[in-house]
Amino acid sequence: MKITAEQIDVSCPESDVYNRLLSLDGKHILELGCGSADHTRDIATSGADRKVTALEVDQLAHEKNLQITDLANVIFELAGAQDIPLEDESVDVVFMFKSLHHVPLELMEPAMHEISRVLKPGGLAYISEPVFAGEFNEVLRLFHDEQEVRQAAFNTVKKAVDDGLFSLVEETFFNSPMKFAGFAEFEEKVIKATHSDHSLDEELFDLVKQRFEQHIGDDGAHFLAPIRVDLLQKVY
Repeated sequence: MKITAEQIDVSCPESDVYNRLLSLDGKHILELGCGSADHTRDIATSGADRKVTALEVDQLAHEKNLQITDLANVIFELAGAQDIPLEDESVDVVFMFKSLHHVPLELMEPAMHEISRVLKPGGLAYISEPVFAGEFNEVLRLFHDEQEVRQAAFNTVKKAVDDGLFSLVEETFFNSPMKFAGFAEFEEKVIKATHSDHSLDEELFDLVKQRFEQHIGDDGAHFLAPIRVDLLQKVY
């Protein structure tokens, strides 16, 4: 396993990656850290006979998700990856979309054990994590440097494999396209994200805005964010 790749040639939506790697029809699917439920919606509506349980620890995001009325096959729960409110061996596939590094450091390893606990024998865990590189990361790290927690997330996944909790089915890298209409959208979605507490003074705010606006073109700001995916299988 490796934390990054020297060159990443594939650029695509993340749905292209997990749809290539996984068969989801007829499965009980667990998403940990579902955020605003964008991936949740895609997973729940892009196939047949899918049951989705979507967990989120952020109270505000969870309350918004509870207002969703058109996803009858999705159950939203307020809970974290370290304490999953599901029975042993009850889930076919677990997703973590760029959320493991948000788990407190001391709870990352317990989270991996919880994932193993709820997965059926031979069940799969899809864990995607942002690579600490790229132009978007250079803007983000001005006020939110995630190098330590991203390294810890990688170390935790690797340890789970090395300890025999999971086997590594595939590790792949891709560039995820990101677009913001302007700085206002970046401020709302990233700086003011409810899952984090970003307090920027005026000087830092102006610097972040300046660096971000260097990437704005005629139709907004475009970034390619490098992502690592580790597809794991529960060892049984």
